Amino acid sequence: MCSGVCIYIVTWNMNGQARYGDLEKLVGGKGGNREFELFVVGLQEVPRSDVSRLLQSALAESHMLVGEATMQSLQLYVFCSKNSDCFIKEVKVDKQSIGGCGGLMRRKKGAVAIFLITRGIRMLFISCHLSAHAHKVEERNSECKHITHSLFSKKWNPYALPAQVTVWLGDLNYRIEGISTHPARNLIRKNLLFLLRSRDQLLQEAERGRIFDGYCEGTLSFKPTYKYNVGSSKYDSSYKVRVPSWTDRILFKVDEKEKVSANLCSYDSMDEIYSSDHKPVKAQLCLRLTNTSSS
Repeated sequence: MCSGVCIYIVTWNMNGQARYGDLEKLVGGKGGNREFELFVVGLQEVPRSDVSRLLQSALAESHMLVGEATMQSLQLYVFCSKNSDCFIKEVKVDKQSIGGCGGLMRRKKGAVAIFLITRGIRMLFISCHLSAHAHKVEERNSECKHITHSLFSKKWNPYALPAQVTVWLGDLNYRIEGISTHPARNLIRKNLLFLLRSRDQLLQEAERGRIFDGYCEGTLSFKPTYKYNVGSSKYDSSYKVRVPSWTDRILFKVDEKEKVSANLCSYDSMDEIYSSDHKPVKAQLCLRLTNTSSS
């Protein structure tokens, strides 16, 4: 039995807009590369339209829906390849809200999660939307910890084994700080992104050991994904002229490295999607059991 599985992961804050063409691009485009066994799609600020149906239609030829976790505008989907012999088992879902957002705007903050086992690997996917605004770093840190400790805490079988691989994706809302918007944009134009990465709140907080201990992330070699003028690839030209930031992220952690290996094959944004003020972020993660007796 093949002990490996390759996963395509994408996160996108939709800003309340749903266009079938964009969702089709999100999952690889018509006739695009669909060689991945699992597609994991995390969405934030999802409109009231039936996005689940649209995604299933976009992936109908290659993948089928095997897991779904929703909490108003916060949604997470897992699709499995129809051509794969992998068997998905023990699918569990949970959700955890934070704050009092939602209501008419439906812009729910919190996290939704899906646990599953395939190829003998126990996986946990967490899609989140954390508090906004540059000054709320401590609040976001606290929300990360609360979500980590709360998900599945009431439902989990105490005899069940924990996930070997955990993937966090979503609009984490950490910002670039200590630089004003025009100098930041000038660095982006000159492709000097490494000078901005040192000002990224998430990387700073992780370096200080306050969040995401043990997690890995690809290099932020793509432009900051927020905030764009809707319908374009131009950064915010409103009166707020926000500092561009990498709000949208994908991180992963392997807890049993002696049994499971992980290879991040790619990590990038999708500039060709224009209908939101966020650009989607995608990653290709390949996992392999190094000790098949652990399955």
